[in-house]
Amino acid sequence: MANKIKTVLIDLSGTIHIDNTVIPGAIEALKKLRSTNAKIKFVTNTTKESKSSLHNRLTNLGFDIKKDEIFSSLAAARELVIAKKLNPFLLIDSAAMEDFEDLIKTDEEFNAVVVGLAPNKFNYEELNKGFRLLLEGASLIAIHEGRYYKRPDGLALGPGAFIKGLEYAANVKAEIVGKPTEKFFTAALAGISPSEAVMIGDDVRDDVGGAQAVGIRGILVQTGKYRPDDEKLITPPPTKVVPSFVQAVDKIINDIN
Repeated sequence: MANKIKTVLIDLSGTIHIDNTVIPGAIEALKKLRSTNAKIKFVTNTTKESKSSLHNRLTNLGFDIKKDEIFSSLAAARELVIAKKLNPFLLIDSAAMEDFEDLIKTDEEFNAVVVGLAPNKFNYEELNKGFRLLLEGASLIAIHEGRYYKRPDGLALGPGAFIKGLEYAANVKAEIVGKPTEKFFTAALAGISPSEAVMIGDDVRDDVGGAQAVGIRGILVQTGKYRPDDEKLITPPPTKVVPSFVQAVDKIINDIN
């Protein structure tokens, strides 16, 4: 890593925790990272819960994380809805609804379909409602297009498959908000040069590939959704591949010092 690191972007689910289970050593590694002068930001595509719920979960797990350090695709989607003055039909988890409740106009027609990870909403009736709105001219907004994610019982389908289905059926193209879009990573950097930043994550495409596409170095951790040989799926390959967040922090600290 040639340039000194000023900002560390850290994925959450699969990188430092999986649901309510902490990745071994992650709490202590984060404390070590905080002993440096590097700015830390947690960048996540998590859409199953509101920012407040997510922050409470991480705090209860023992992580020292400030709420304003979390930059989520859910928050970015909210900003997009506000900027475009949309009235969204939401295919998102009920635990994430509080981030959008004040934006829904019950006396107006829906003019956008917003899709996040919502296992309980991915049924025929709900998806068909979204499909019909798209046929009537509503825009399709994908909070992210994750292929799959890690649960305690194994890998599970992400929202990407359902978004692609809606695109195909309604002959539309979704506007993607979260990782791996350039706009998301640029906003997360908040003015810091990409060459002075590093991204740590378990998703080789969305975390590492997305970051490296804008000039941020990428460290792939072999936890969460990582599968053997994932590092061969992108070009260029990850800057580093390490067993877990613990070793990623050690690499960064060595570079800073």
